[in-house]
Amino acid sequence: MSDNYVLKIYNQFSKMPFGQWLFSRYAARRAPYFKTIKPLVTHIAENHCEVLIKKRKAVTNHIGTVHVIAICNGLEMAMGFMAEASVPKHLRWIPKGMTVDYTAKAETDITCRVKISPELWQPGDMLVPVEAVDQHGKVVVKGTITLWITEKAAKP
Repeated sequence: MSDNYVLKIYNQFSKMPFGQWLFSRYAARRAPYFKTIKPLVTHIAENHCEVLIKKRKAVTNHIGTVHVIAICNGLEMAMGFMAEASVPKHLRWIPKGMTVDYTAKAETDITCRVKISPELWQPGDMLVPVEAVDQHGKVVVKGTITLWITEKAAKP
């Protein structure tokens, strides 16, 4: 399916001591706004990614829960790495929008995850379901990120 470098790099880092942490720091440097949540990419595979956000003061709101914008940042990161690890060679993607519902208070560390069916990779709007769960498995945010999928231009 995909032949890009994301899975290869993740798998190489994962073999090292502290590999997930090193990969996460490397990844967050490529898109600096991700550094604000200090993400830990805990899993990447084709059509699946999980990113951990530790509950700490810098990502909490006035009531002491993990702020939903920090969670949205984690969801976007998980979706982006899933897409980079999965997009078929002849397609490209760009995010088009995000809708989320806050379903519960985010009172613990949060895992942002995305898992899709490979059949979704078709030109047009692709609706990617995303969710964030607390340490007890309770969904605290669920939503959809819309991607615009197009064919790559043929090379002359």
